[in-house]
Amino acid sequence: MLDASPLICPIDGQSLRLDGQRLCCPSNHSFDIARQGYANLLPVHKKHSRDPGDSKNMVEARQRFLDSGIYNGISDQLNTLVQSVCGAYNNLTVLDAGCGEGFYLDRLAKTVSTGQTSLKAYGLDISKWAVQAACRRNKQISWLVASNAAIPCQPHTFDLIICAFGYHKLEWFNHLLKPHSHILLVEAGPEHLLELREVIYPEVRKSELSPFEHPDFTLLEHRLQTKDLTLNKQQLSDLLLMTPHLYRASHEGKEKAANLESLNVQIDVQFRLLSKIH
Repeated sequence: MLDASPLICPIDGQSLRLDGQRLCCPSNHSFDIARQGYANLLPVHKKHSRDPGDSKNMVEARQRFLDSGIYNGISDQLNTLVQSVCGAYNNLTVLDAGCGEGFYLDRLAKTVSTGQTSLKAYGLDISKWAVQAACRRNKQISWLVASNAAIPCQPHTFDLIICAFGYHKLEWFNHLLKPHSHILLVEAGPEHLLELREVIYPEVRKSELSPFEHPDFTLLEHRLQTKDLTLNKQQLSDLLLMTPHLYRASHEGKEKAANLESLNVQIDVQFRLLSKIH
């Protein structure tokens, strides 16, 4: 169910209000609420392509992969870190910036709802296909089509912003956060899916995360999660299809991956929990 209270017009920045099945601002810019329940707040002049973000096929592949349970451990660690700070809140307002098809936010909402904290959750993604899938996953969350580069929400709205494997701009997140609130970044470590990368690329470079330094945030916690997994043929196909590797890999590399019946891979994920200083 869409809660419009923190939303602003992506064209002129004025507050939006619900008017039937539309969101309207005082200047009469209006945005339809789709029959699935989400709002598209990505103006045409900010799309940069006809169909930005993940394609329908990529979203369907990610749904199959995540629903198989392979990344449940990542989701569980995310939930644990959120619960470590949400005890300070009776009411927690959360944004998942780059929510994809809603896997992580849906599992978080269901976990937090069993405790004492009341959760108000928002998820946004630039892909309309991802947001449509998220709506089907959980209708109690407010879902938006929008960009992480210009999030259409009021300043000082959120207690927590989550960004899992997505593009993050801390200066913009800082603008949206309440005082003394938090950010949780979930990022791929240098060994993440290394074995698959060695199949599809002629040369693999490992990139270490830089030490965290930012004038507006302190690093509260830095956790690592590593795990060895065996992926079957369907899981390998979905994993390749759901990531940017699909576009970066050569034709030969993708053929080699397609011919594999299974592959042992390492999950290497880093979690950084940040606290806003002011």
